[in-house]
Amino acid sequence: MSSTNRRFRRAACSGAALVLPLAALAACGGGNGSGTDTSADAGSGRGTISVWAHQGQKSEDAALQSAVKSFNSSQDKIKVELKLIPGNDYTKTITATDAAQLPDVLEFDGPTMANFVYNKKLAPLDGYVSLKTTANATDAIKAQGEIGGKHYGLGMYDSGLGIYGNKKLLDAAGVKYPTTLADAWTAEEFTAALKALKAKDSDGKPLDLQENNGYANEWGTYGFAPVVWSAGGSLLKHGKAQGALDTPAVVSALRTFQSWKPYVDPNTDGNAFAKGRVALSWVGHWMYPAYSEALGDDLVVLPLPDFGNGPKTGQGSWAWGIGAGSENGKAAGAFLDYLLNDTNVTAMTKANGAPPATKSALATSALYRQGGPLQLYADQLTKPCGVSSIDTSCIAVTRPVTAGYPTVTAKFSEALSSVYGGADPKDALAKAARAIDRDFSDNAGYQIP
Repeated sequence: MSSTNRRFRRAACSGAALVLPLAALAACGGGNGSGTDTSADAGSGRGTISVWAHQGQKSEDAALQSAVKSFNSSQDKIKVELKLIPGNDYTKTITATDAAQLPDVLEFDGPTMANFVYNKKLAPLDGYVSLKTTANATDAIKAQGEIGGKHYGLGMYDSGLGIYGNKKLLDAAGVKYPTTLADAWTAEEFTAALKALKAKDSDGKPLDLQENNGYANEWGTYGFAPVVWSAGGSLLKHGKAQGALDTPAVVSALRTFQSWKPYVDPNTDGNAFAKGRVALSWVGHWMYPAYSEALGDDLVVLPLPDFGNGPKTGQGSWAWGIGAGSENGKAAGAFLDYLLNDTNVTAMTKANGAPPATKSALATSALYRQGGPLQLYADQLTKPCGVSSIDTSCIAVTRPVTAGYPTVTAKFSEALSSVYGGADPKDALAKAARAIDRDFSDNAGYQIP
């Protein structure tokens, strides 16, 4: 499975007996965001530097190890020592490690970045990574890695959501489906399609929403925050959830989401779509290899439905940064320039199937280029919203870049899960918004200087 699904892991403070949810990040690490910005020392640009990364799929690990080996052999000024840490332990390892003990270069999951900056564990990349590298990064991935005009993270790959369809089953039910972002189903049209598909479905459950992953977790936020954004709302706006997350339009949209439950296959075996039990699967790019192998030419890729503010998708994934305690920022930047070149980005994205996060590699990707089977994902990423201007002109939305994100995702995903379970959307969203705002108030808005 792709790196995006590994985003649904958990993080804990050092020494805690119980593994805590992502929300615990805000309470871990010991920093409070006060004082001046933390920058890495420039150093000599020579010598040995340490690099940490999460241990993922074997193919991803091999691609990274190959990039490191190639870098070390390409010159004799800098030697990279790579340490792979098991994915389930990775974030809590960074959280529990003092900034001075962190490596020169480290990988991190996008939504955790702001918390690490807040706790003075990451330094700005600017001045160490070349302008060419930054300019070649897609606007979407830069939005994930930027705070206050400074870049703290750049990624090799991104992510995206869509609806996979079984053409054979759609045609049998007489359902006309969108083929581009411009003709995305409205929420009402999507519901009508479900009704038509139900009539031809043996158990009346033609939709997969990855229910087997649960919703009171990062999948709930990543997978279904697009419903909020497409309804014209936001998880957080100007540091506030009230008036953004709990608007009448968002309440109405989640009520529609709730109404789909009778059509949903619980997908307990994880194979509802691949085995042909459902006609539609709401999930991300990472399922393409399995789905294309199972369905072949019957596989179609569709945008998420439009709730009034245009179709939206989540984005963001693992990224790379420089440790705030590094004493050799020049060498760290030189390695990142190499790691983010076309050769290494292409090798990594071939290994994990994710959309490349550099403009040049994205344009030439066999899967994501114009005419490729996953062009829709690339089209979405070329229309980024960032985190503030979420309107009909953009599609790919960055989850809130804030040290308080652990609270945002915990409270929203809890609300989503409760709504799916039958709770009143108005009450659930209002409760979540109050809890988020209370936490932000208690923590001075998680301001990063």
